[in-house]
Amino acid sequence: MSDRAVLFIDGNNWYHYLKSSGITDLFHLDYAKISQKLIGPSRDWAGTRYYIGQVDQRQGAKVYADQRKFTDALKKTDSRITVHFGRIEPRETESEAAKELLGYMHALKTKIDPQVFKDLIDLGKRHEKTVVWVEKAVDVHLAVDLVVMAMRNEYDAAYILSADGDYTDAVEFVRQRLAKKVYAACPPSGHGAELAKVANSFIHLKSDWFDDCH
Repeated sequence: MSDRAVLFIDGNNWYHYLKSSGITDLFHLDYAKISQKLIGPSRDWAGTRYYIGQVDQRQGAKVYADQRKFTDALKKTDSRITVHFGRIEPRETESEAAKELLGYMHALKTKIDPQVFKDLIDLGKRHEKTVVWVEKAVDVHLAVDLVVMAMRNEYDAAYILSADGDYTDAVEFVRQRLAKKVYAACPPSGHGAELAKVANSFIHLKSDWFDDCH
């Protein structure tokens, strides 16, 4: 039986690692080429699973359309590439900038134009609370699939495209209890010290590694 490899991509972390490493044209990377290049000729590419929080339309029409365009193109690249969605949920949080502005204005001893003072206070109050969008369940989904697919013997080697230390427990279980190989791969901006301790190896992908992956 051939040595079957499956790639598990933590989409949000992976994107930010690529971006911070100076890798350009991110939305035109060919994930079939990336997959086959990463596993090499000695393994059989069984699948690539891309995990990402599903954009809510309330986040804006453009960001919603951009994600749809990207994931549709991703799935059309090769039938072995699949997309798995988590959630993106709104969370109300206090704005530190607004709090600092209000504190500064109330402590101001220098006289300024009354209208300017009022406008700045109103600005601070309007932005005391802000909504941020938080990705949920993506890393849990990936970790569960990593373990369940190993238990079902659906791969021999797993490649996690992330440097997130939250995957260490799942990786340890898959390696030690199920005798699977697990590799982590990421641009140098994702240090991945904790993940490197439990994986078979941690592969740092320099920016020129992606030159032939478009």
